[in-house]
Amino acid sequence: MSSRPHAAFAAIALPGLFVLLWSTGFIGAKLGLPYAEPTTFLIVRFAIITVLLAGFAGLTRAPWPRSWRETGHIVVAGVLMQAVYLGGTFSAIYHGVPAGIAALIVGIQPLLVAAVAGPVLNEQVTMRQWAGLALGLGGVLLVVWTKLDLGIGSMLGYGLAGLALLGITVGTVYQKKYCPQIDLRSGNAIQYAAAVVVLAPFALLFEDRVIEWSGEFIFALGWLCIVLSLGAISLLFSLIRRGGAAQVSSLFFLVPPCTALVAYFLFGETLNLLALLGMAATMVGVALVNQKR
Repeated sequence: MSSRPHAAFAAIALPGLFVLLWSTGFIGAKLGLPYAEPTTFLIVRFAIITVLLAGFAGLTRAPWPRSWRETGHIVVAGVLMQAVYLGGTFSAIYHGVPAGIAALIVGIQPLLVAAVAGPVLNEQVTMRQWAGLALGLGGVLLVVWTKLDLGIGSMLGYGLAGLALLGITVGTVYQKKYCPQIDLRSGNAIQYAAAVVVLAPFALLFEDRVIEWSGEFIFALGWLCIVLSLGAISLLFSLIRRGGAAQVSSLFFLVPPCTALVAYFLFGETLNLLALLGMAATMVGVALVNQKR
């Protein structure tokens, strides 16, 4: 009987903790990007985490993939969820997209996951969910149009945020389908190492790879390495393992308002009435997609 209260507490606490930690990722990116270009920033972050996780996996004798096929699936999921998602997000913020808006664009991931999960994972998608998809997309377009009309951000930046959305959406479904039993120690080490390999050419070709080691950058790097890469990503994989892809992705609809609130106090990012309406429409759309029968 004692396991039931613990299970109930975990069912509430773990998703809440994940939302809180995930929201700070956008803030950490905005805090550190003035001191390093996005791909360079991520490569340093991923390299540190790869070393830490590989050492921890060795010390704790974590199981490693038993075949090249299994390793390949882990690598693909890692490239999508680390290199594409985070690379797109950091680059979008670097090119002027506000942290709260970047969080909102990526926050419609549940809508796309619900649409993809039907044919891929055999999770039924209802007409109400399709209506939520349309409403959510419309809300995001309204917010983006409002910001572009005010000269905030650029088409390149918002396009990169869309690429990040695609990466986390496909990555979530791929992870659930092909490597649901991934060991969080060895599996994450492989994924971060793969992300370094994929991102390195972009840093070599398009960035100057100069880092200003300020106090703010070191704090942002430490926070993103320990709290986000070790804490939040591990929680995400654990939650994916516990529930359906669409159910887990419903947590992302809480991230944009949380990020926007923090960004308002830290960076003075604001939303006008039309943008607030767009954010509200997006949140309602996500709620429709994930509402139980």
